[in-house]
Amino acid sequence: MSETGRNEQGWQGSKWIRRTTRLAIYLRDGLSCAYCGASIEDGAILTIDHIKPRSKGGSNEPANLVTACKRCNSARGDRPLRRFARSVADYLNHGIEADDIIRHVQTCRRRRLPRAEARELIERRGSVAAALAYSSTGEE
Repeated sequence: MSETGRNEQGWQGSKWIRRTTRLAIYLRDGLSCAYCGASIEDGAILTIDHIKPRSKGGSNEPANLVTACKRCNSARGDRPLRRFARSVADYLNHGIEADDIIRHVQTCRRRRLPRAEARELIERRGSVAAALAYSSTGEE
């Protein structure tokens, strides 16, 4: 990896996506995992997941990205969405079907990205983490 944080495939760690875009995706998806529904209020650690994995040719475009809790993102790997949705539905075991999860993921990715709201929150709070901490507690 080079000094700029890039490797041969692109950005690594959190540097591959602008912080405003990251927060806008979290906000677009309701600050909860698009797969299992865990939210920051539940204590979920949010990440960004590629619907079509980069290893399978997926892009970093917002329409290919959804909010995922750390657990789901780690568990998914590069499994196809349908196969992973079946696993999540089995794990949740409360009447949610794989097709429900897939529909929710598709709905999330089609929503407008609230970039202005994300930019404003970051300006007021100073970082994505601070904006998320405020969003989960509602405290100043």
